Formats: sequence, C-alpha cells, structure tokens
Amino acid sequence: MAETTHVDIDRIVAAAVRAGAALAESTPGDRVRWLNAAADAVEEAGAELVALAAAETHLPAQPRLRSELVRTVFQLRLFGRVLSDGEFLRATVDHADPAWPMGARPDIRRMVVPIGPVLVFAASNFPLTLSVAGHDTAAALAAGCPVVVKAHPGHPELSVRTRDILVRALTEAGAPEGIVDIVHGVDAGVTALRHPDIAAASFTGSEAGGRALFDIANARPRPIPFYGELGSVNPVIVTAGAVRARGAEIAAGYVGSFSLGAGQFCTKPGLLLLPAGHGLGETLRAAVESVPAQEMLNERIAGGYRAGVSRLREQPALTVLSAPAPDDPEFRPTLFTVRAADFVRAPEILGAECFGPESIIVEYRDGEELRAVLGVLEPGLTATLHAEESEADEVRALLPTLTRLAGRLVWNGWPTGITLSWAQQHGGPYPATTAPTFTSMGTAAVERFLRPVAWQGFPDAFLPPALREDNPWRLPRRVDGDR
Repeated sequence: MAETTHVDIDRIVAAAVRAGAALAESTPGDRVRWLNAAADAVEEAGAELVALAAAETHLPAQPRLRSELVRTVFQLRLFGRVLSDGEFLRATVDHADPAWPMGARPDIRRMVVPIGPVLVFAASNFPLTLSVAGHDTAAALAAGCPVVVKAHPGHPELSVRTRDILVRALTEAGAPEGIVDIVHGVDAGVTALRHPDIAAASFTGSEAGGRALFDIANARPRPIPFYGELGSVNPVIVTAGAVRARGAEIAAGYVGSFSLGAGQFCTKPGLLLLPAGHGLGETLRAAVESVPAQEMLNERIAGGYRAGVSRLREQPALTVLSAPAPDDPEFRPTLFTVRAADFVRAPEILGAECFGPESIIVEYRDGEELRAVLGVLEPGLTATLHAEESEADEVRALLPTLTRLAGRLVWNGWPTGITLSWAQQHGGPYPATTAPTFTSMGTAAVERFLRPVAWQGFPDAFLPPALREDNPWRLPRRVDGDR
C-alpha cells in the first residue's frame, strides 16, 4: 500500500477538524445511532472482512477471526450503551452559595467535552478488534471525536475495506463527512502525530515503538496525550497450597494461556513462579509438546520471536524444559526453567517480554525468594495469583506488591481473554502503558478522549443541555455535592 503523502494527511486531518465541529454539537443519541449503524455494517460484511483478515495475517478464520468479529461488533454497540447511560459526561452542578465556607461561591457547572481529532495506531495482532473499526475507534467516536487511523502494514487491504464500510455506514446514518479515515506508512503515522490539529493519540504495540511515538507526542510545540499500551510479561504466581490442590490443572491452564494464538497477546503469561519441588515438570512438558504448530502474524514478528528465543537459549541460567529444534521451521511453544536466585541477577534479559509462544518457569524456595523476583520485575498489564483461600496470610502479604505491579489482578484464572465490561481495566504503570490512570479496554476507555470544562456564572440558556437547570437529558448528576 502506497505511503500517504503530506498533502493527503493535511486533507484528511482538515476533514477531521470539520467533522469534529459537527460532532461537538451532536447529542449522545446521535452518536448511539451512528455507532449502531457502524456495528450493523461491520456485522453484515463479516464474511468478507474475516476472509481478508485471514489472507493477510495467517490467523485462522475459525474460531479466532470469527470471534474477533463478534467482539468488534459488540464493542461498537457497548459504547452506545455508555452514551445512553449518560454518566460518562460526569455532569456536576454547584449552585451559587453566599454562605460557602471558602467565601461566596459562584454558580459553577462542570462536564467533559470531546478532546478533538484522535490518531489511532492500529495493532498487528487484532486486525479487527484493535484496528480501523476497533476499540479505540469506538471509544473515540463515542466521546464525539473524529478518528484518523494509522493502518497497520500487516493488513492493509482489510484496513481500506473496513474504512470504506465504516464511512458509508456512518455518513448514511447522518454522521459528518471526515469522521473516520486512514493513513498508510511509518512516516505518515509520524507526520500525522505531529500535525497540530491532532488532539490525542492511542497505540497498541511494542515498547520500543510506543516509546518512540510517546516521545514525539511530548516533543510537539503543543504536546498531546498519548495513550500507549506497550505490552507486559504478566507474571503468574502459584503457591504451594495451589500446587497441592490442583497442580495438574494449573499446568494445563498455563500452557494453554501462554501458547494461545501463538503467544501473540499482550496479556500472555511470560513467567510462571512455582515453588521449588513442585513436581510438575513432566506434566508441563507433556502439555507443551501436545500444542500443535501455529503460524505467526507475519515474517517481521516471526523473526523477532526467533531472535528473542535465541537470546534466551544463550543464557546459562536457563534450562530448556521443552522446545522445538532451533532450525525447526514451524512455531511450537518453548518453555524454560530458572532458579529464582539466578533470575534476579538478570531480570533485564529474563524478565523482558518475548512476543510469541515462549515462557519461563521461575522456581522459588521460599517467600523471600518470591518477593525478590517480584521486586525486580517491571510493572505490567496483569498479575495472576493461583492460591487457596486457606493461605490467607500468604495472599495478603503478596497483594500490595501485585497491586504495585499491574493494572489487573487475576485470582485463580488466566490473563488472556479480556472481557469488555464496565469494570474492566487494561493498563498499568510504565512500561505497560504510558498513561497508567486510564484503560484501553472496557467502557472507561472513553475517558481518554474527553476533557473537563467548567462554566462559571453562565445563564441557563447558554449552558450545554447536560448542565441546564431542568436537566433535559435526564442525566445522572452531582448537584451541590449530592447525587
């Protein structure tokens, strides 16, 4: 696909600015209608989109891409529910109060408004759910922001077709022209990120790529919010009690989770912390060897994975528990083991994310060694704990550390498979994300593309409907401190 020129980027962003002015005047009901129209159109074109995605990414149509299509349609409609609820506006009214303890208080009313045109960097590993019609696009449209998508080179034809479907559905439903468009090429993505009329950007991908873009966003004459989701090693901690109670079940679940989709998930568990003497070695080996070969998304990702595994094989502290031959052309899971004491000597190598079907078992002798391993880990998206409720003291001792490490804590489950809901949190301290106070998944993701504004002393006729005295949209509001 040809690189988008600077002239075309200016044209696309200018159209987004014009669309943004119309979007700022739209009602939540308007945007609900537009999102539902987009969902219907994507669903209707599902067979075509799945076929294109399968051809460009090596991902299987069934069940992977079909389920991804269902998720893409669902999240468009879910953000419609966010708009219908109205709470996302966070409307707050403080009436004038001459007896306010801080001195006479003027009438102040606060809510959030669209931040402006959003640049979305599409992801490689979810060509539908995290691409042109993906979660970030849905969240930005719900917020009232036009979207420019930097299409991923791993699925360019799919990106163009999805854009065309979205644009037609949105404009036929009454949305302004320029509400969604795409650009192609690395340089085009950087140029768009530097464009003075882009108000925010989102990204899902590698730490190196995300950090480079984050630095560009902050080096602009007028810096903008950059919401980067950069990946994670996602440690899984298993206690001795859990091993005794259900060790074989945990082993099988772990292998299934880290090998799912050839390990090409940002939530893949890259570390399994097991107590020494766990006795699960043969069970784990058998589970790994039963996983069939899988294809990776593209040659660039496959090459990066092979290079990462080769570097790990060179580490003398690691022992290979199960792995294909180094020259095996197929992609099968690789599983290493290491002692906790050796891990803490080289966390920058052994604790780094390896994108693909690889994981490391870290064997700890006691609580002190376990805490030492957790103490050298970089923060991430998730941390999982397999334990028994009878181990209350051990669990409580670990929770502060796990809370510091991750944005989502999982109890006796697996981090892969992120449901979309009101309570979901997909984020974490850097380097998991560049904005740890937000989420890139779930309904709260809309908050990234809204900014608060307060109106002080305005007559009712000039206030946004959400803040008027008669509350015409019947929104949930905080009034004078009370709900």
